[in-house]
Amino acid sequence: MEMNKGGIYRRFFKRPMDFVLSLIAIILLSPVFLVVAILVRTKLGSPILFRQKRPGLNEEIFEMYKFRSMTSEKDSNGDLLPDSVRLTKFGRLLRSTSLDELPGLFNILKGDMSIVGPRPLAIEYLPYYTPEERVRHSIRPGLSGLAQINGRNTATWEQRFYYDIEYIKNISFANDMNIILKTILKAVNRSDIGERGVDVPQDFHTYRKNILEREDAK
Repeated sequence: MEMNKGGIYRRFFKRPMDFVLSLIAIILLSPVFLVVAILVRTKLGSPILFRQKRPGLNEEIFEMYKFRSMTSEKDSNGDLLPDSVRLTKFGRLLRSTSLDELPGLFNILKGDMSIVGPRPLAIEYLPYYTPEERVRHSIRPGLSGLAQINGRNTATWEQRFYYDIEYIKNISFANDMNIILKTILKAVNRSDIGERGVDVPQDFHTYRKNILEREDAK
């Protein structure tokens, strides 16, 4: 697959820009961080942050940060209730406005993530990627990406991977600025929302099984 490997922006400017912009955003949005943290602690309890291991650049595992958006309610056996039950009205608001993603700015500052890139998916998906899909780990994962401005959480797996790969083929400063602007507009307008973890296009393993069955049938 032909990729934009040697662009000057990608090699020399993308990471410094990520660092500077994420630092500025953290400083400017510090009052928002404080207010959201207090509300999360009051309405959902502790811990305030949700931490989860995700694959990053070259499939190296890092810990991704988000504001907590679900309760810790359990059934009589001590097992967590379904996501749809634990996701409160306040949690839905955090997700639909992307406020739960704000702690990801610290992942960008640390170098785990980029402002723009393929969204980091679950570790358990790693063995099931096709060689073409695995290319998504050739760059840092992003807080937002081309897939997020073309369907956000309502896109199918095929669409998500298509946009991830298209982005990697055409990384540029202009494309990144366009994605950042459109991401902000979508968050403000709360468009193409879906509910992450609740409204998903299709279970990933079912999607992969269907792909393999189609390939075997050829």
